[in-house]
Amino acid sequence: MSDILDTKSPAETKKLGERLARLLRPGDVLLLQGELGAGKTCFAQGIGRGLRVKEAVKSSSFVLVNEYNGRLQVYHADLFRLGGPEEVADLALEENAADGLLIVEWPEVAMSALPEEHLLVRFENVDYKTRRLHLEPHGARYEELAADYGKPAELRPRVGG
Repeated sequence: MSDILDTKSPAETKKLGERLARLLRPGDVLLLQGELGAGKTCFAQGIGRGLRVKEAVKSSSFVLVNEYNGRLQVYHADLFRLGGPEEVADLALEENAADGLLIVEWPEVAMSALPEEHLLVRFENVDYKTRRLHLEPHGARYEELAADYGKPAELRPRVGG
């Protein structure tokens, strides 16, 4: 199953992240996959804003994992510069992020070293302005999350206020 969402601007992409943040809970894992400039970091910034993180979520060139405090502790990993699963396994992402939300950009570098159950969000550049997001749930929790995300706001459960 894959839900598809289109955005026409970085602001819209951030809004989609904010909307998803309302449904997230400790232990959740989001994998953000797509080429450079496809909107992964904008989406992560929206999630941060939705979780009331004070500082802007960013993809640092040389920091593999950034931590942010908000409604949930956010662990944002950027695997772009890593060489493969063994390097990712050394980070112990799942164990270190168990108490919060794990967001991973460039998961294709090492899918075998990442949690089997997750929500994969694939970003596609449709044209200069349009980004297409494909939501691909892996596991019962993420099927539920994707289903709730697609409901109208008044029917969606709110988590953590």
